[in-house]
Amino acid sequence: MVIQRWQSVMLLIAGVMMGIFSFCSLGQIQTEAYTFNVTALGICREGIASAPDEVTGMSTIILFIVSLLGCIMPLIDIFCFKNMPLQKKVALISALISASAGVIAAFTASGFASDFGANVGWSTFICAPIVALIANILAYRLILSDQKKLRAADRLR
Repeated sequence: MVIQRWQSVMLLIAGVMMGIFSFCSLGQIQTEAYTFNVTALGICREGIASAPDEVTGMSTIILFIVSLLGCIMPLIDIFCFKNMPLQKKVALISALISASAGVIAAFTASGFASDFGANVGWSTFICAPIVALIANILAYRLILSDQKKLRAADRLR
């Protein structure tokens, strides 16, 4: 007997949120001369460079890999319902990965903006790792409660 209900919904929400975080614009940095777009793939200057020595941005491929892992792991975790201990571990690891993706994005963009003496104008998608973290923790708690229900049902037999 396997109980599989709301944890699948929570894991799906976590995966979708991290997918949105991976592929959407997270904010902009407005300097005196340029506007930089912040994404999980990198911080890129908008427009065409007029001189070869001008700053064009920076690559954040590590952030992109971490955010993709945060997207894929909860989606894979949905199908681990026959092995609840593994499902709990994967939910906790994906919660840690989604939290670390948000922290990496915040520190990378803030550090890049401070080099120019500017601030980051965040979009609402920067909150996606927080929503994914909450959804992963809720999925873990729901898996734990289903595991307790199964133990109680096994004692009655």
